Amino acid sequence: MIRTLTTLGLYGFVQQALSKNVYLDWNITWVTAAPDGYARPVIGINGHWPCPQIDVDVGDNLIVDVYNGLGNESTGIHWHGLHQNYNGYMDGVPGVTQCELHPNQRMRYVVPIPVLLDEFIVPGDHAPYGGLEPLPDAILFNDMHNTKISVKPGTTYLIHVVCMGNFPGHALVIDDHDMTIVGMDGIAVEPHFLPPQYLRVAVGQRVDILLTTKNDTSKNYAIWDGLDIDEMFVQEGRSPPPGYNPNGTAWLMYNEDAPLPPPPIIHVNNASLDFLDDVTLTPIDNLPLIDPIQHQFIFDVYPTTVDGKPAYSINNMTYNAPDSPTLYTAIYSDPDACLDPDLYGDVNPFVVNYGDVVEIVLNNHHDNLHPWHLHGHDFQVLQRTYPYGGFFDGYRNVSATPMRRDTLMVEPMGHFVIRFRAMNPDK
Repeated sequence: MIRTLTTLGLYGFVQQALSKNVYLDWNITWVTAAPDGYARPVIGINGHWPCPQIDVDVGDNLIVDVYNGLGNESTGIHWHGLHQNYNGYMDGVPGVTQCELHPNQRMRYVVPIPVLLDEFIVPGDHAPYGGLEPLPDAILFNDMHNTKISVKPGTTYLIHVVCMGNFPGHALVIDDHDMTIVGMDGIAVEPHFLPPQYLRVAVGQRVDILLTTKNDTSKNYAIWDGLDIDEMFVQEGRSPPPGYNPNGTAWLMYNEDAPLPPPPIIHVNNASLDFLDDVTLTPIDNLPLIDPIQHQFIFDVYPTTVDGKPAYSINNMTYNAPDSPTLYTAIYSDPDACLDPDLYGDVNPFVVNYGDVVEIVLNNHHDNLHPWHLHGHDFQVLQRTYPYGGFFDGYRNVSATPMRRDTLMVEPMGHFVIRFRAMNPDK
């Protein structure tokens, strides 16, 4: 028996007949919460944290009236993983697809729900921290510390893993259980049996796995999650604070009366070999490599600072938020003028036509790895180097049916090549 949290919709005219509008009314406020045992102000909805789960069916329209009750912060809601086809003004990125939602302002989001497996919402329009990137204080599983997940014996579960962190990637191990990967960022993939490698999930990525429980219910098993030490400390040239714990533990509960075991001991000798290389997976629909390309953009990415705060430049340009959202500038400009990159200011624009095939080569000139998320599209991953694999100098063994996803990690002093068809004109 397979258990899953995913609600599958009906297709064709049956789906249309059952589609509905789902209305929500959200007041975004500060609330005090202590998810890891230490109280602090966090962003909540309608006075509560954790924020509410949204239950919708495929084909529904999600209609959310949002009020910014934060008082001291502007905000916007980004629906991570929903591509908002022809609906880009609902993508929720201040300065890009919408104006900031200032304190005491309201906005209605109308979001069509396509076929999806694992997406989440991101409220925010927050300035970067000064100095180094902030360190996470703790690891939470489903908004909690020491989470216990009850399971039944002899059952196969579909588990959606979502990395909602703000800085480092995570490694995930379920002690003495095998996992089979069946999806990445909402793209179904040919089943991939994970052992002996470990699963690494970058910020913003989603992974779908199948896990079959044991028939023996005499023991419980630890779920171990570890923050990427290299990403936080080694590559940043700093040391962990005294007593800092980069690990977290939850448990698969077969038996409430059995003790909780300690987390497994993980040995990572070579991250390039010990963790799954997600680029090697194959989408189940076998979509062929899109070709030929109309544009190849080469992004040379360097770390830098702006007003003493960490930032990154692409081709020696840092992003400077425009006075008017980029999408609005494009919509309200003369059709010929909107093709001129100079119209958009210091946002490093690259203008393409509808239907063009776009290839992006990203060279990472930094001794750290970084996740990259593309709004509005899935992209094919043609290649990605191992750490310190060098910069692009040509194609290497490109698959005829490349992996697709919308968030990808680039390795330190390495590169990746992605390709997509520009079929979402509001992006």
